[in-house]
Amino acid sequence: MSEDTSRREMPESEPAGIFSKDLLDACISCGFCLPACPTYALTGQEQSSPRGRITLMRLLETGDLAADDPTLAEEASLCLGCRACETVCPAGVQYGHLLEEWRDEQWSGLKRPWIVRPLLLVANRKWVLRLLGLVRRSARKRSGSSSSSSGTSDQPTLMLGCFERALFPSVSRNIAALDPNLTVDPDQGCCGALHAHNGDLDQGRDLARKLGEQLPGTIVTTSGGCAAHLADVIGRDRVVEASEWLLKQDTATAQNTAVARSTATEQRPLRVGLQDSCHLRNGLGVWREPRELLGRTATYVELPSAGSCCGAAGTYALVRKKESKAILAKKIAEIEAADLDLVIAVNPGCLRQLQTGLRKAKSRTKAVHIVDYQRGDYRRGDKA
Repeated sequence: MSEDTSRREMPESEPAGIFSKDLLDACISCGFCLPACPTYALTGQEQSSPRGRITLMRLLETGDLAADDPTLAEEASLCLGCRACETVCPAGVQYGHLLEEWRDEQWSGLKRPWIVRPLLLVANRKWVLRLLGLVRRSARKRSGSSSSSSGTSDQPTLMLGCFERALFPSVSRNIAALDPNLTVDPDQGCCGALHAHNGDLDQGRDLARKLGEQLPGTIVTTSGGCAAHLADVIGRDRVVEASEWLLKQDTATAQNTAVARSTATEQRPLRVGLQDSCHLRNGLGVWREPRELLGRTATYVELPSAGSCCGAAGTYALVRKKESKAILAKKIAEIEAADLDLVIAVNPGCLRQLQTGLRKAKSRTKAVHIVDYQRGDYRRGDKA
C-alpha cells in the first residue's frame, strides 16, 4: 500500500540566522507602532511600518522570501531607524537592534549604498578624524591628562564626534569651556554608531569597545546617536549625554542666563524650541533634561512633533533624499508657526538638517546645538 503523501508533513527549513530569535519572536503584531512610525505616515503602507517590516524579516529568516527580493531592499532603506516604535510597544520589541541585524545582511559589502561607503572609510581612520578638526582650526585642547589606558579614572572624558569636529567645531570647545574638568583626547577614534546603523554591525560594536577602553571613566558625548550606541555596547553607567551633564553644572546655566537676558528684548523674552535626538529619546530615554535646561534661561516652546524624527537619521538624508525632505518640510512649518528665535538640537546630524531647512525657508529662526546655547554662543548665527 502506497504512503499517503498528501498528509506527509514537509520539514521546516532551517532559519537563516540573520536575526536574534528572541528579538524577532517578541513582536505580537498588535499594531500600536503604526501611528508612531514616520514612514507609515508618509506612505500609508503596512509594509512600511515596524509591524510590516518585522513580517518581512520573519519571511527572510524562514526563507519564504528571497534575500534579493526588491521589497526587502526598499524597506530596509526606507526605514528611518528612529526607534519611535519602541516607546509605544507593549511587548518591548527592540526594533532598533532588529534593523541593525537586517541591514547587516542587506547592506553588506557592495550592497551598501554607495554614498555611505566613503563615510565609513573616513570614520575607520583616526588620522583622518583628527584632520577633520584641524581643517576648521578646531584641534581640541587637552584639559588635563589624556591617558586612557586603564578606563578606571574618575575624571570625565569628552567624546569627540567624528563629523562634528569639522561641521561644528564650536561644540566641543564650548563644552570644554563650560566644564574645564573634562579630559579631551584628540587621538580618539569613531564610536561605531555610523557603522552599526549602516550594515557593519560587528565593526560598529568593535569600535565602541575600543573607544570605551581608550577613554577612561565616564564618557560625555555631545551627540545623541553616539550616546545611545556607545551605551548599548559598553554600558549605560559609563555614558552621559551633554544635556544630562550640563544639567548638573551650575556654571553652564549661570553663563547663559546673562546672555539670554541680553539677547531678549523687554517686550519679548527669548523663545526657544527643541528637536529631540531620536536615539537619545527613544533609545536612552533622555528627553526631560534638555527641556529643563532650556526652561531655566528662556521661554521654552514645545513643538508638536519635537519627539519625532527630523529626517536626518544619520545617513538617511543622503540615502533617501525625497523622504527626508518631506519629513523636514513639516518640521520647518511647525518651527515657523511657533515663531521661535532658536530651535535647539542635541545631535549634530539633526542640527545640520534643521539648518539646511531653515536656510532654504529663509527663516529668521536659528538652529543651535544645546552646548553652544548653554555657553551663550549663538548670537553670531547658526554657522559653525
